[in-house]
Amino acid sequence: MSELEAFRAEIRAWIDANCPEEMRRPVQGEDDICWGGRNFVFKNAAQKAWMEVCAAKGYTVADWPKAYGGAGMSPAEAKIWREELARAGARPPLSSFGIWMLGPALLKFGTEEQKVHYLGQIARGEIRWCQGYSEPGSGSDLVSLQTYGEEVSDPVRGDHWVVNGQKIWTSYADKADWIFCLVRTDKTNVYQGISFLLFDMATPGVTTKPIKLISGSSPFCETFFDNVVVPKAQIVGQLNRGWDVAKYLLGHEREMISGAGDGGQTSAIGSVLKRGGLEDPMLRAELAQFDIDALAFSAMGEKFLDEVKVGKAHPAQPNMMKYAGTELNKRRHELLMVAGGSTALEWDSEETRGGAPARSWLRTKANSIEGGTSEVMLNVVAKRILELPGA
Repeated sequence: MSELEAFRAEIRAWIDANCPEEMRRPVQGEDDICWGGRNFVFKNAAQKAWMEVCAAKGYTVADWPKAYGGAGMSPAEAKIWREELARAGARPPLSSFGIWMLGPALLKFGTEEQKVHYLGQIARGEIRWCQGYSEPGSGSDLVSLQTYGEEVSDPVRGDHWVVNGQKIWTSYADKADWIFCLVRTDKTNVYQGISFLLFDMATPGVTTKPIKLISGSSPFCETFFDNVVVPKAQIVGQLNRGWDVAKYLLGHEREMISGAGDGGQTSAIGSVLKRGGLEDPMLRAELAQFDIDALAFSAMGEKFLDEVKVGKAHPAQPNMMKYAGTELNKRRHELLMVAGGSTALEWDSEETRGGAPARSWLRTKANSIEGGTSEVMLNVVAKRILELPGA
């Protein structure tokens, strides 16, 4: 038996022995997802046990170094971990913007003190993050952001920034403990005058206001900063070079939104609907085609992740993955709605878990906007991957 085969057998046995039965069922709603954080309330004992046993082994961030709360798995081992979770039908033990986005940025740009301080908390589910990027007048044109941090020297508080401004579409800002935030720290330099700051959402002067969506839920918020004091040590990367960190993090965000390699939002749906006895041959053909495309996307995602690990991925590849993954997810929910018939349109009943199919379908409309619109993604692919001439 090869080392990787032995590792797979070990991981499979560990999951079988430690993953509670309740954590092997499909996610039905927001409370089935473990987000962690100082205010998070576990849905049940099984959810808590699964997160804690994985965190103790470093499996919540399996490919992070052990020194920062991970398991130190190689890319091949981390791939086996993901595959064995999928085989067992096991839910991820912990979902977090800290894991998907901030963590990789800290590993690349953070100081040793920042890595030690923040990454372990993320891995153990002790801190929940939100992202402060977009502003009312700065979405795709993010370099035009106006939230401003003024440098202040104070003999009592020490050197710090005083931040004023507003962010919008801040996912789960009302539930987050901390924010990673783009702040202009030099008004004279558009591209090199932005810094990447971290601060506690409980800091005086930070307020949030949920934005209600057509699905009826409010994952997004407006976030306001009114003379928020941020210590100088809470900058990631160099002063006025936060755009370097931001671009790197955006690649991981787009990878996360696309669902690349996770077998989640773009996974096959034929098996989900096989008990429905669908009689329409055209619909069955569409479902079969979707499953083929979903499997192809999953293979492309694994190839992309492998290329990322060895430094061979094209810098614009996350844009391609984000476009393909989000469009596929929208198509998935369209098919689920069609297959569900009139029942799928219902909004409140217990049978549909409070209209989950319809609400999820409506939620996917934001997929092609958040993290970069599909139009912008296509422009980047055309320019940087296909090298097509500009207009």
